[in-house]
Amino acid sequence: MGVEDKFNNTTENTAGKVKEGVGRATDNERLEAEGRADQSRSSLKQAGEKIKDAFRS
Repeated sequence: MGVEDKFNNTTENTAGKVKEGVGRATDNERLEAEGRADQSRSSLKQAGEKIKDAFRS
């Protein structure tokens, strides 16, 4: 996995956690769900990058 891709995925995951936390604190279900979706998207991207790396080796 490229360093830039890893950084972007980590940033997206962190932003999702923050969104989810703010949504939970403000009782905003939509924002909380968006945060969880951002985290899931980031995890899928990371998994895809790991699979690509495995085939490159």
